[in-house]
Amino acid sequence: MKQLFDNVSFKCSKLVTQSYSTSFSLAVYMLAPSIRDAIYSIYGFVRFADEIVDSFHGFDKKYLIDDFEKEYYKAIKAGISLNPIINSFQQTVKQYNITDDLVQSFLKSMKLDLIKSDYHNKEEIEDYIYGSADVVGLMCLKVFVAGNDSKYEKLKMEAMRLGSAFQKVNFLRDLKDDNLILNRNYFPGIDLSSFDENAKNKIIKEIEDDFKVAYQGIIKLPVEAKFGVYTAYIYYKKLLKKLENTPCHEIGNERIRVSNYSKAGLLAKSFVSYKLRMV
Repeated sequence: MKQLFDNVSFKCSKLVTQSYSTSFSLAVYMLAPSIRDAIYSIYGFVRFADEIVDSFHGFDKKYLIDDFEKEYYKAIKAGISLNPIINSFQQTVKQYNITDDLVQSFLKSMKLDLIKSDYHNKEEIEDYIYGSADVVGLMCLKVFVAGNDSKYEKLKMEAMRLGSAFQKVNFLRDLKDDNLILNRNYFPGIDLSSFDENAKNKIIKEIEDDFKVAYQGIIKLPVEAKFGVYTAYIYYKKLLKKLENTPCHEIGNERIRVSNYSKAGLLAKSFVSYKLRMV
């Protein structure tokens, strides 16, 4: 039965989420059960594409990402893919009317990682972040508003700023791997070989501004999505604070993390705030 295969496909996307990101999978679990599978499917799709360009060393990455894209469009046309990650995602795309410009912008940024290692100005990096992060937030927003185009347009800007904030935190946290392993610099005008506290604080201030705007959108989200998104927001705010308190030379030499114990505490704090209607 096709339904059985579809169920397996969504379970595969859930497994990908849980395996690659404990923090994001925790946030998804805080969403209403009715929308969890759709968000798992979005994460599974974008995670696989990201892994192709970031992790599959020794393989023809261009061939793999091009083939991944082709398989997606074949699935959109046929209504099925034997790749369970693509199969679940294409169903979510159709159910929630995720427009093709969002998918194309995402894939464009993924392909940039194969050919571009430095971003020389604000316009270049904003274009990359739009495709690699903002549109993922917009895909999720499509699910959260369940077809309400008016609400989507009202929350669109805040969703993009949240995606930008998450991505910039990731850039700062992954400074060591991006610079030393992947030879990438996502911070225009900053020489990573002389990365200092002033450069770090400038980046942190920019992220904090994104978070302030994003929060105004979080409090307006439908109840099915609000607590889950707020959980992710709190986690990334905590990670940003930890990065702020970490000497710049340590950020360049190790990957900063939030412990599972701290994550549990953040979840409890988020739940109390939510129940007290502080969000």
